[in-house]
Amino acid sequence: MSVKTDHRHLYLQVIDRIKKDIEQGVYKEKEKLPSEFELAKQLGVSRATLREALRVLEEENVIIRRHGVGTFVSSRPMFTSGIEQLSSVTEMIRQAGRKPGTIFLSSSIQKPTEDDIKRFQCNKEEDLLVVERVRTANNEPVVYCIDKVPCKYLPKGIAYENESLLEILHNEANRYIAYAVTHIEPLGYHEKVSPILQCEPETALLVLKQMHFDENDEPILYSIDYFKSDKFSFHVLRKRV
Repeated sequence: MSVKTDHRHLYLQVIDRIKKDIEQGVYKEKEKLPSEFELAKQLGVSRATLREALRVLEEENVIIRRHGVGTFVSSRPMFTSGIEQLSSVTEMIRQAGRKPGTIFLSSSIQKPTEDDIKRFQCNKEEDLLVVERVRTANNEPVVYCIDKVPCKYLPKGIAYENESLLEILHNEANRYIAYAVTHIEPLGYHEKVSPILQCEPETALLVLKQMHFDENDEPILYSIDYFKSDKFSFHVLRKRV
């Protein structure tokens, strides 16, 4: 099992070997790796070389190191999407071949905050619908969502608990969301959200704060979505200008 078979730095060989073992199922998702002593012995390298390889693998989110417990194989993202693509959470889950679902937490009619007045360009007397939900994939909680939309855009009596708000706005309110301005923030353990999403203590969250606009550049929907980082992977296509 020794990796000393080529002329690259040993830690790079170790990285490739561990990745290959994970891909081939030698080590499965969430499985604990052998101790540093045992793994270094198996690979025929020093513990210093192994630690450098594990450091890189941790940065790449291939493994998770829990102090005093051990090193574990990270879960592979269930969903991957280009951040430049504006898709509803429901559609993202469907595209991954899983069944989308919703756990409805709460809804309320609120007056806009100062930030809301700026976002929606509304006055302080307008009512906003605020909806709090958890989106599931095959009954597993994966995204915690808070959505705000001016009540004037929604028909009375509309059922919004179990569906995509983008679809509702399009099909029921004739408001087609054309684009969104998105701010992305990494977040560690969150006292409220992480337990709701059944996160392990070391599982980070990826927060997308999005202001959605229609074809006339009118602000329609503001959303804050907390994605489990071990379930979702986002990428972006960058072009040279």
